[in-house]
Amino acid sequence: MSFPAPPQNVKVLTVGELTRGVKALLEDAFPLVWVAGEISNLARPASGHVYLSLKDAESQVRAVMWRGSALRLRFDPRDGQDVIVRGRLSVYPPRGEYQLVIEELHVKGLGAQELALRQLKEKLFKLGYFDPARKKSLPRFPRRLALVTSPTGAAVRDMLEILARRWPMADIWVCPARVQGDGAAQDMARVVRLLNRLNKCGNLELDAMILGRGGGSTEDLWEFNAECLAQAIYDSQVPVVSAVGHEIDVTIADLVADLRALTPSQAATVVVPDAEELSHGLTDYESRMRLGLLAQLEAGRRRLDDLAARRAFRLPLERVHDQEQRLDDWSDRLRRSVRQRLALAKERLEAQAGQLESLSPLNVLSRGYSLTRREVDQVVVRGSEQVHPGDRLVTTVQHGRIISRVEGIEPAAS
Repeated sequence: MSFPAPPQNVKVLTVGELTRGVKALLEDAFPLVWVAGEISNLARPASGHVYLSLKDAESQVRAVMWRGSALRLRFDPRDGQDVIVRGRLSVYPPRGEYQLVIEELHVKGLGAQELALRQLKEKLFKLGYFDPARKKSLPRFPRRLALVTSPTGAAVRDMLEILARRWPMADIWVCPARVQGDGAAQDMARVVRLLNRLNKCGNLELDAMILGRGGGSTEDLWEFNAECLAQAIYDSQVPVVSAVGHEIDVTIADLVADLRALTPSQAATVVVPDAEELSHGLTDYESRMRLGLLAQLEAGRRRLDDLAARRAFRLPLERVHDQEQRLDDWSDRLRRSVRQRLALAKERLEAQAGQLESLSPLNVLSRGYSLTRREVDQVVVRGSEQVHPGDRLVTTVQHGRIISRVEGIEPAAS
């Protein structure tokens, strides 16, 4: 199948020419548009540009936010957020696709600042910046304090007056810092880090620092929500008291600080004790201690008198004498018992000796009998068969022994 050639009077465009023409028409026709939609396919490459799609129930459009505009964002865009953007239409020539070049991006129904604050709070909460367990306690009797605030504001004068009245022995250092406007957060963070370095190297040993300012609108206090200031407070080894003079709004500095005071005046009140109150307290303690000691002394005296009145203390040797007498008793009874036992044993011994004497062969010898043993083994000879000619015999008689030799053996007559 063949197609006719293009007419001679028709201009044939290249793809690039067509794309450039469409690009020019779009940019001229839509130099500025406001578009509402939901973010999807969000991408943030290393270049710093932000690529995304805006969609609704009917359609979607690709969009890009160049790095310069993206740096001005006060929050992190995320998929699923409903936003309103301001930008211009353009065409991306390599793909021939039209896209929306975003110059401003606002969260629908929620201010960008409020969203940024929520996102930062969520981030710092997950990192443990608000954890009560990591917060440091304030010293009971501080010797040196630092006030990080504006040197010309009413807040610093109020704090100095209260500190001088309540705890005049403390050394107070006023460390100037901007507390409002662009760059104030970085300035306060710089002073907090500087004080920590001086404290660490021993050039300025601090017990605590008060960071804050007097009251103001939410916009005036916005610098106290900066992440750089939160990081400096979190890293501080010196306890930090946040004293942002606004009771309704709680700033991130309030949440990260070791202690939050509603106003600078309250911060000065809680960070130091009241010397006059302590003096009255010490006087009261002294009086109570004196009364307590007197009461203990009186109780001890009564107890001592009671003990002294007891028989054991009036006659301390009475019990000893009783025990000595009982010991003498026992000693006499023991001696009598021993003498009785010895006498009884002597009687038994004499009786047994008499019996033994009566059975002794020596008594038999006194009646003319004798006892003959073989000399070699001292065996008693009871019959002639126990000896042989030539054996030596030892015969015991009443008054000695007779040693003899067997000459012969004669059997007994039958």
